[in-house]
Amino acid sequence: MKFWKFIPFIKDFFSSKEVGLHKKVLSILLIATYAFFPFDLIPDYLALIGIVDDVVIATFFLERMVKMAPQSLKERHGFIDKAA
Repeated sequence: MKFWKFIPFIKDFFSSKEVGLHKKVLSILLIATYAFFPFDLIPDYLALIGIVDDVVIATFFLERMVKMAPQSLKERHGFIDKAA
């Protein structure tokens, strides 16, 4: 998974009229909730191991955003839905 690919996707996700307002609000709430209440399964002071849970949660949120996005947005950014 390449995180740099998500930057233009996130910008388009929030600026697109194809994405419903409720999906945008849900995404913002998920991100804000984690940012303000970062529950760590592994404490961050344990060097690289402590960052793993943060990366996993961030990846989960980004994958949810991709799943909520319309097919045209997924195709534009190279996130092809294999279930479709």
